[in-house]
Amino acid sequence: MINQSLKFKDKAREALADPHLRVALGKARGSFVNKRAELAAALPEFERLRDEARDVKNHVLENLDHYLERFASAVEAAGGQVHWASDAAEARAVILGICERVQARTITKGKSMVSEEIDLNDALEARGYTVVETDLGEYIIQLAGEPPSHIIAPAVHKTKDQVSDLFQAAHGGSRKTTVADLVTEARLVLRDKYFRSDVGITGGNFLVAETGTSIIVTNEGNGDLTQTLSRVHIVTSGIERIVPTLEDVSLFLRILARSATGQETETYTTLSTGPRRPGDLDGPEEFHVVLVDNGRSRMLGGPFQDMLRCIRCGACMNHCPVYGAVGGHAYGWVYPGPMGSVLTPLFEGLDGTRDLPNACTLNGRCQSVCPVRIPLPEMLRELRHQQHQQGLMPPAQRRGLGVWRFAAERPGLYQFANRLAARVLKGLGGRGGRIRTLPLAGGWTEFRDLPAPQGKTFLELWQARPQKPEEPR
Repeated sequence: MINQSLKFKDKAREALADPHLRVALGKARGSFVNKRAELAAALPEFERLRDEARDVKNHVLENLDHYLERFASAVEAAGGQVHWASDAAEARAVILGICERVQARTITKGKSMVSEEIDLNDALEARGYTVVETDLGEYIIQLAGEPPSHIIAPAVHKTKDQVSDLFQAAHGGSRKTTVADLVTEARLVLRDKYFRSDVGITGGNFLVAETGTSIIVTNEGNGDLTQTLSRVHIVTSGIERIVPTLEDVSLFLRILARSATGQETETYTTLSTGPRRPGDLDGPEEFHVVLVDNGRSRMLGGPFQDMLRCIRCGACMNHCPVYGAVGGHAYGWVYPGPMGSVLTPLFEGLDGTRDLPNACTLNGRCQSVCPVRIPLPEMLRELRHQQHQQGLMPPAQRRGLGVWRFAAERPGLYQFANRLAARVLKGLGGRGGRIRTLPLAGGWTEFRDLPAPQGKTFLELWQARPQKPEEPR
């Protein structure tokens, strides 16, 4: 997938003007947010589980080499093969080599963000393979020729009417208008693809070092059919998805679905350990795991190591007001929302993603709902700091920060400017207390009014507060 993050502002403006996108995002966002809050409140130990999950991931990252080697040994002991890929090109080459060796023609895929990250579909199709996405959302966007808009709901930006039009154009026949009919149509079309598949490719939500097991969680069962009916099963996963034991997996499963879709648990939790053994009724003849680095090891030991705790639940984008307004495609690469605003600059470089760290209000909602407590706002501030150090900020912004620094280093001047600004802004607000237009703030006032201050600075209001009498000791 070509990185188009430099077009973020243009894509965001297009998204804000798209009425279909606003309807689709509004419905999905409300559902995800409300269900997550309800399910989290219903589990008294939810906050404790978040702490435990954070601690497990931190332990793994501090000992990642050990757990990766242990996982690889367990996979090989079970009859599988592990392939190490330092970057996207190497990962593609490994997978293409497997497909060529087994003389594959049709390849089915479960949802895998790593396969999007390494641009796998284009590489496979360029070699003449027929690639079929089996996750319903991924299948929809494959028909539309679009990348995912969300990491757990790839077609969240599509309305039902848009999906109906896509299916009619692709499948022919009468136009289906209900969700049930559309799902049934997709199942009927995909059913034959599973049986024709030579290679099945899935992601890996968790990789268990103890047993060499890869685990996927789905709500459709497509992942099970993809990996059991194909002759060859390939797992694509980032190196950070390791957990020590199966017992640890149970911890993460209790917080993953609640954080992602507001479910107590996923419909399907599928464990795969090696290829088919003698006596097994189904399963692949070969089992491969492609472990992808692609910049992850550079994050270890630095200010962004905590980002490797991410379990790809999507809670940060579900609660992000910026993502909720512009959707995932505006971000221009694989990972959207707050997580993408951190990951994309780290994977693709700050110079080609300079708007993303600034596409955030730093309201902190992403951190407050992250199941593994990733400090996303702190990382976005650090990326902004690095942009400033590298001279990547727009000249006007750098000059503005220079003026602010000049005043901030002089407390008397700074307090005088604050008092003056508070009184001027109150006057501009008029009787209604709302500022409709403001020089240098057109990006805000073009779409919403700015609440006018009370005419006093925070320091003045604080000093004027009623003093409580001291309590006797």
